[in-house]
Amino acid sequence: MYFAALLARTEDGWEASDTELDDVETLSDLADLAREASPDEDTVLVLIEQEDAWFGVVRVDGEEDPRIYVSDAAAAARSSYGEILLTDELLGRDPDDGDDLDALDLDGTEDGESDEDDDDAEDAAGTAGSAESVPHGPVGDAMILDDLGVSEKELRLMSTDAVTEIAESLGASETLETVR
Repeated sequence: MYFAALLARTEDGWEASDTELDDVETLSDLADLAREASPDEDTVLVLIEQEDAWFGVVRVDGEEDPRIYVSDAAAAARSSYGEILLTDELLGRDPDDGDDLDALDLDGTEDGESDEDDDDAEDAAGTAGSAESVPHGPVGDAMILDDLGVSEKELRLMSTDAVTEIAESLGASETLETVR
């Protein structure tokens, strides 16, 4: 079960809106959705939570690139919403690395390996490689809410009901409850 909400900072405080992420396919789509929630280019937070498994925060400040924090990358990687947040940049991967290796025609005989051994290695890497490339634990900008009163340490210690804890820290818990 997922919960996703937008919190937009305005002159009058925080405004919350429930959001459907069904039409969101990329981080860019999510950032655009957040920007629509604040016509004055104020700070908008997208809070996503999957029960007790993981939570994510996306912060959009005007036209700046979104900042992202995910509490458990491995858990989020198993979720369609989590995959939106886990960009190559966030995970420290170069999206072009795989393309360069795929373009090489290495048959395994260059270093004395047989073609059969090479195929087995490729199969093992294909199944385990994607899981290994996503770390267990938090990724992203842990200072994402620091200027709003939620320190890096506090954010990293949040677990079961992080969205509510974040809203409480921001003074927006009542506002968030209206959309829950």
